[in-house]
Amino acid sequence: MIIRRPVLTEKSTDLLDDNTMTFIVNVDATKGDVARTVEDVYGLEVDSVNTMITSRGEKKAMVRFEVEGEAENLATRLGIF
Repeated sequence: MIIRRPVLTEKSTDLLDDNTMTFIVNVDATKGDVARTVEDVYGLEVDSVNTMITSRGEKKAMVRFEVEGEAENLATRLGIF
């Protein structure tokens, strides 16, 4: 499993305005793995993926979508809003 869960923090909800959604992903996953999984699972086109390792040792992926407003639509579908 590549995507573990979406991240719900103040900063991650601010990123929704920039058409970016944040997920906790498998530590071994590459940016390409994350992009392919998001495209396959949610049916959305990914523009870019940025990753970082958190202080807890988890990998966080910020996924930016090509179509404007898709991050907010996905957050609504996932029940975040």
